[in-house]
Amino acid sequence: MDNLVMKDIKLGVHPMFFILPFMTGALMLIPGWIYFIVLLYFVWITVPNMFNQFRSQNDLMFTSMMPVTKRDIVKARIIVVAGLEVLHIVIAMGYSLITLRLYPNMNYIFFPPNLGFWGLCFAMLAIFNLVFIPIYYKTAYKIGAALLYSITATMLFAGIAQWLGFQSPMMSDIFYDTDAYSRVLQAYILIAGIVIFIALTAIAYRIGVKRFLQVEIQ
Repeated sequence: MDNLVMKDIKLGVHPMFFILPFMTGALMLIPGWIYFIVLLYFVWITVPNMFNQFRSQNDLMFTSMMPVTKRDIVKARIIVVAGLEVLHIVIAMGYSLITLRLYPNMNYIFFPPNLGFWGLCFAMLAIFNLVFIPIYYKTAYKIGAALLYSITATMLFAGIAQWLGFQSPMMSDIFYDTDAYSRVLQAYILIAGIVIFIALTAIAYRIGVKRFLQVEIQ
């Protein structure tokens, strides 16, 4: 499994994609920006380029010639994708700590980068995984429909969540207030977001494996 993961990293993940989280994460320093966009760059840039790289190198045929199972092929790819997602979030969180120190009295229009917001980010990427992986592994080759539906679902989640932040007094109190009670709720939302990320990614893995087992590699 370790060798499969390293193979995917070396063949499909350009070194630039390890630098990109630091570049996009720096956007967290913009006061009052739409911080969801920082994570959306992952699904807009990294995933399309990475999977197109795998396809251009005929990675599927190459991997199928190795003494590995289809289940392991899917698992390794998901480990790489999920690992990059966590990397993007962790680095962006680091920048957000600087932002909160630089602008302690900032009146945010969009969600502030607190713990609750990062919980939403984990949930957002979980939805991306749940949609993208099962659709992609219908063929393990064609990526267009998988990207279209998964990116659309991800952006809809971000848009609806932010809209609720504007419209719902309860959501507004939880995500915008800075009192002790709200911070506790924000911490719970972060924990819930992480659990959702793990659970939905695991479900996506199971569905992806089931579909990939039916794919005839040519």
